[in-house]
Order: sequence, then structure tokens, then C-alpha cells
Amino acid sequence: MAKYGRSASKRVKSAMHRKKKGTLKSGSGRKVTSRKQAIAIGLSEARRSGAKVPKRRSSRKRKTSRRRSSSRKKK
Repeated sequence: MAKYGRSASKRVKSAMHRKKKGTLKSGSGRKVTSRKQAIAIGLSEARRSGAKVPKRRSSRKRKTSRRRSSSRKKK
């Protein structure tokens, strides 16, 4: 089964064309020059319009393990 719908790929395609043309803007209003950023913008537009797109990946939280150094050990 396909991960992305047809309308999602159309959104990404149009975002790539706007990037090449120089009219694609990021959220802060700057011109987008990165290919990956253009794809991400196209996918987020597709999500907003209700196209079939997988959920965003959540950032993984790392557990920091506390290690005691040998000099700090209690006697």
C-alpha cells in the first residue's frame, strides 16, 4: 500500500517548482534554497489540505545516564 497519496505528490511537485522559480518562502519569510526544505513544505501543505501523508516523526528524547566518576565515589 502506498505511503503517500497522489495529491500529496502534486503538492510536493508544485513546491519544488516554486523553489526553482524562487518564489517559495519559509515560515519566517525567507527564500527557500534547500531541496529538503522544499519537500518538507510541500508535505506540510499536503497535511493541511487533508491528503494521505504519514504522521510527522517525533523527536526522540535520549535518556542521559548518570555515571559517577571514580573520584566522586563516597567512601
